[in-house]
Amino acid sequence: MGTEMKYGPLLYELVLRDIKIKYRRSVLGVFWTVLNPLLMMMILYVVFSKLFRFEIDNYAIYILSGQVLFNYYQMATTDAMMAILGNASLIKKIYLPKYILVLAKIMSGAVNLAASFAALMIVIVATGGKITLIFFLAALPLICLILYAMGVGLILASYTVRFRDIQHLYSVFCMGLFYLTPVIYPFSILPDYMKRVIYYNPLTRMLDTFRTIVMENQFPAAEDLVFCLVSAAIAVLAGGLIFRRRQKKFILEL
Repeated sequence: MGTEMKYGPLLYELVLRDIKIKYRRSVLGVFWTVLNPLLMMMILYVVFSKLFRFEIDNYAIYILSGQVLFNYYQMATTDAMMAILGNASLIKKIYLPKYILVLAKIMSGAVNLAASFAALMIVIVATGGKITLIFFLAALPLICLILYAMGVGLILASYTVRFRDIQHLYSVFCMGLFYLTPVIYPFSILPDYMKRVIYYNPLTRMLDTFRTIVMENQFPAAEDLVFCLVSAAIAVLAGGLIFRRRQKKFILEL
């Protein structure tokens, strides 16, 4: 434990560096993290509620909650994927636990997730919703999402060092994943054969659990919570094992 704790200040500096780089020369700074999902929500709301006429209560919250979670997953895993390649010069100069570089990307993304969550709370209050004690249980699916992104990020970072094309393929994969996750459309419109596939997408269950809490002010189903926790645990375990096995080859492949 002591060995791990001594890298805490390094992790803090790496996270701070990523946030500063992200908003360098930006007039609005971190406020963009709040403003961006709000602007996208307004566009998607007009397109899908008026043109496609999806009948969902408080569709604005439905879209925004989907955006907040999916955008975090996509940005965090994409940044984590490049964590080793992007710090090649640092890795060659000094020794440090290489997973720290991936963790820093996940945690800097979590800071943005917290800001986006604040934007969601603002919209809920503005649309007449209530912030109850149950609302704070939303931390559970969010923690599962962060851990899941960590596991996926470790796997991506491990193989992108050797197979550089992964960074291009992953952007296409994320586009497909966006449409295979009910971010902007109701799950109910899907045909039965697609429901069976999409329902076992971990992002779908995490998002559904999150919406149950923030939109319906209800405790999520135990089955859904267990599924989220198990998915996150499997991702972290698989990511950790793969990363540990491949990290010895990083110097040769960078």
